[in-house]
Formats: sequence, C-alpha cells, structure tokens
Amino acid sequence: MKDPVMHAQIVLFDGFDPLDVIAPFEVLSAGGTACPGAVTVELVSAEGPREVVGGVGGLALRATAALDPGRPGLILVPGAAGRIDSPGATSDHDEDTDATPAQDPAPEDDSIPVLLGRTLATELPALLKAAMNNPDITVTAVCGGSLVLAMAGLLEGRHATTHHLGLDLLDATGVHAVRARVVDDGDLVTGAGVTSGLDLALYLLERELGPRVAHAVEELFAHERRGTVWRNQGQVPARF
Repeated sequence: MKDPVMHAQIVLFDGFDPLDVIAPFEVLSAGGTACPGAVTVELVSAEGPREVVGGVGGLALRATAALDPGRPGLILVPGAAGRIDSPGATSDHDEDTDATPAQDPAPEDDSIPVLLGRTLATELPALLKAAMNNPDITVTAVCGGSLVLAMAGLLEGRHATTHHLGLDLLDATGVHAVRARVVDDGDLVTGAGVTSGLDLALYLLERELGPRVAHAVEELFAHERRGTVWRNQGQVPARF
C-alpha cells in the first residue's frame, strides 16, 4: 500500500546540474505547501549524507540521507553540467552555450558524458535498479538523468526522453527515445532539456495530487507548462 504522503528523493551526484535539482525541488515543495502534508522532498546521494559539488561554479548542495529504494514515492535523477565536448574538441553548439571550447586537454575531463558515466562506478546504478523493481516507486529523470538510467542498462525497451543532444545515445541503449518535453511511461517519467524540470515536476503534481494543486503551483511560479505529455496511448499518427 502506498504511503499517503508523496515523498520525493532527489538524487545528487558529483557534477550534477543544479537547475535539474532546484527546479523540481521548489515545485514539489510548493506542492507540499499548497496541499499541506501531501508532499515531502529531500536531497539524497548513493553514499549517504554529504556535501555534493555540482557542475556549475562549484555550487554544492547537501544530501541529507542515503537514497532509499525501499521507500514509496518518487525518485528523481538529474543530469550533469559540464562541457558538451570532450577535451580538445570543438562543436557547432559552442556559440549557443556558455561552454568554452577546450584548447588543450584538461587535467580532469569534466565533459557531460564523462560526468554521467562516473555514476556507473558508484552504488547509484544498483540502488536505481532496486527502485525500478519496487512497484511503489516512480522513477523520474531530467535531461541527462535519463542517460544515467540508460547507461546503467535500466531503460531497455522503455519510452523516455532526454536533452535533444542525447537522444541518439538513448536509442543506442535500446530505449524508445521520444522527442517530447515530458514522457510518461507509467512508473518512469522523464523530462527533456534542463528547464523541463519545471514541467516535469508540475506534471507529477498533477498526476499524483490533481490539476488544482498543479495549477496553483504553476501560478505561483508564473510558469506555463510547454508541450503535450507524451504517453504510449491512442492512435498512432501518420508521418507528416
């Protein structure tokens, strides 16, 4: 039987993208204010309580507990923040981002793929696997968080989305990659680019607590959700 309180565990790992964490944290916390006692949120890590340094400007957040795959509710996996390219590479996207092209190999590779890949050497994949096997947990992810799950071999055959630059990697891991803002695949709900964390969290409030609570929080943040939430339902559209 599900806990009447929707508890959300937001995962921190070294190099996490702060916006992937803070946006859902604020939205879900506001849901707990709009519907008193219905939502609780905490920051967790695979290692337990610790300071975790994100990938933007050395910003650190504190995980107050270990990720618990036995606790009913939501688990949210963020993406990473760092260089889009590996050291020494350049990209056509450099002009459109804040990333600075690397001229010489860095002493430590802080590119996004490497930061995401480092999670595979931690206890996080095993904990997420246990969570996905728990019928009382909905696993969610923002941006590169979907790639963490996919690279851990946990999304094969599932429908999911991620940042548009990572959709090919999702496909390569056996995921049905969907180019949508939010994808609802039952006990797996994923968001696309970094700002989709707002839309994902608002949708989770609507799904779990109803549209009136979600609308109240949407008004509070002066943010209108974008796009249709994709589900594997209904008629298959013809190609345009």
